[in-house]
Amino acid sequence: MTTHTFGPSKSNPVASATLRTALSDIYRGFVDFTHNGMALLGCALAVGIIALAARGDLRDSAEQKVLGWLLQRQDTGMVIDQPTPEPETVERVAAVTPNQLPKQQANVAQWLSRKYRVAPEPLSALVAEAFTVGEKVRLDPTLILAVMAIESRFNPYAQSPVGAQGLMQVLTRVHSDKYEDFGGQMAAFDPLSNLRVGVKVLQDCIKQAGSIEGGLRLYVGAVTTDGSHYINKVMAEHLRIQSVALGKPMPTSFPVFSASPAPSPIEPELPLPTQTGFLESAPADGAMDLPSAPAAANELSSS
Repeated sequence: MTTHTFGPSKSNPVASATLRTALSDIYRGFVDFTHNGMALLGCALAVGIIALAARGDLRDSAEQKVLGWLLQRQDTGMVIDQPTPEPETVERVAAVTPNQLPKQQANVAQWLSRKYRVAPEPLSALVAEAFTVGEKVRLDPTLILAVMAIESRFNPYAQSPVGAQGLMQVLTRVHSDKYEDFGGQMAAFDPLSNLRVGVKVLQDCIKQAGSIEGGLRLYVGAVTTDGSHYINKVMAEHLRIQSVALGKPMPTSFPVFSASPAPSPIEPELPLPTQTGFLESAPADGAMDLPSAPAAANELSSS
């Protein structure tokens, strides 16, 4: 029997040589292409630099485009934490907690909240505003709060039969000019706007009368009566609130304001010089509507 011996195939060296040749060609082609591409890119950059150097307008335009692109990328990368608040939100605070106020104001806010059953947060904002405005116009803030308490019991939407509106029960139609800076007559139902207008009217009444008691009489518009009932109620509440603010014991007795009886009303045949028209009939509580005088600021509260 004949034995055959198999050796390595003669085709293997040929295949290896062919593969090496192909890889070598690919490598040389890649090097040549890369070399030529870099050369072309370098030429393009050189031409661009020369063109920008020669043309100032092209250079400026290119700078603006690059700068805009960079700013756009920076803006898209920023995260906006909070939206921009509306101007009115920044300028006014409608409610705060009592513990954010100074001690005196916090005591007053908590006491009024309990007595008149009003939420302490919006009431605290009113107390803070009364102290701020009172300091500016040199009027005791506890007097301002006492007027609000007697007039509306801190109801910003209160309205009387004769048209007195809001916290301070201002006759809006008479003092419409004072609401112009607050957006018009509808601001009468905005608590802070009504407070500011009411303080202005009260200040004018006190200045005209020469005393707080006389100013309150003008403020309530008492004509057929001396207004002593209203004055005594406001002054008593004023002393209570003042005692709370100062941390003093609550007073048990109050000074009584009494004035000479008001003269009987006379119906004139012609309008009085200070009036713009005829006198309206007096409401049952004695409040009057005098369109041309600050005495018509208000009406006597039923509380």
